[in-house]
Amino acid sequence: MGDPMIDHIVERVMQKIMEDVLIPVEVSARHIHLSKEDMQVLFGEEYVMTKKKDLSQLGQCQYQERVTLIGPKGVIEKVAVLGPAREKTQVEISKTDAVKLGINPPVRESGDLKGSGDIFIATDKSVIKAKESVILAKRHIHMTTEDAKKLQVMDKQIVKVKLLTERPIILEDVVVRVSDKYALNLHIDFDEANAALCTSGTLGKMIIE
Repeated sequence: MGDPMIDHIVERVMQKIMEDVLIPVEVSARHIHLSKEDMQVLFGEEYVMTKKKDLSQLGQCQYQERVTLIGPKGVIEKVAVLGPAREKTQVEISKTDAVKLGINPPVRESGDLKGSGDIFIATDKSVIKAKESVILAKRHIHMTTEDAKKLQVMDKQIVKVKLLTERPIILEDVVVRVSDKYALNLHIDFDEANAALCTSGTLGKMIIE
């Protein structure tokens, strides 16, 4: 049986550590991850994508090339393409985008595409129908194993995050994603960010119940 006084002190110390760790918030604009096969159809078999910039997550980048999304009720042009190529094409949009396009994709974690939405993807060279490819990305936190130990969480754990803004809100059902390839960031979409008046430099505080 532990010493109640020591247990209380340890609990207070851990609580203080968690309070001191604030999570940078990144707002993810609509974007697409293309499979190698779809990339070749849309841009050409011998075409080499041009990197525009590196992203915060190690090994990820944004290309200069853009695509157009075509749905039953609308079109969204100049959608960013992220790299490197994936095994399966994945389109990540907001609910506002989905309404404009006339589709109803599910809220999913990246890679969970079975039963997700369909969309047409176009460039000036070709058009494809990407079946089971469209999701509303589930809000999530990227972190390293060291971050996870400090925050006392594990991969796939569900937490809450309070956005520290002029209009603070608490986001529920936030999934923790742990890898030493990750940098500490909370990823949300523009609908979520606008609701909380997020700006550049917004931070979040994780809440574990």
